[in-house]
Amino acid sequence: MSKKLISVNVNGRTEEKAVEPRTLLIHFLREELNLTGAHIGCETSHCGACTVDIDGRSVKACTHLAVQCDGAEVLTVEGLANKGVLHAVQEGFYKEHGLQCGFCTPGMLMRAYRFLQENPNPSEEEIRHGMAGNLCRCTGYQNIVKAVQYAAKKLQEPVAA
Repeated sequence: MSKKLISVNVNGRTEEKAVEPRTLLIHFLREELNLTGAHIGCETSHCGACTVDIDGRSVKACTHLAVQCDGAEVLTVEGLANKGVLHAVQEGFYKEHGLQCGFCTPGMLMRAYRFLQENPNPSEEEIRHGMAGNLCRCTGYQNIVKAVQYAAKKLQEPVAA
């Protein structure tokens, strides 16, 4: 099978690679770019451990082809922090104990990031609905909800000059 050259902006950096047309985005990120934050969970898009942001929407990388990202902007969990400063969703998960084993956390963080772009001031019910495509086997979700609430509040704070 012949490879196709793709150009993808990943976490603010342009990456040009030749990939097999059948290469899944999760494998491209992990194996070609060494970005191992997104996890391979169910490989059917049900668990959300592989969630990344593509051109402003949450996407499950385990069922998305790398060639579909040619010319796209992809944000992974590795790109959330800015110059060593945690993003508000990362800080929220840390401060509110929104993780246990950590396997689902990268996908949860990425979905929370996009969800708060879509709904900056969500209710608890809206958070639960907005995060429903990402599964956690360890928690009862209460601390994940608290973490998203924390991040929502933090993102509403005025930016210091």
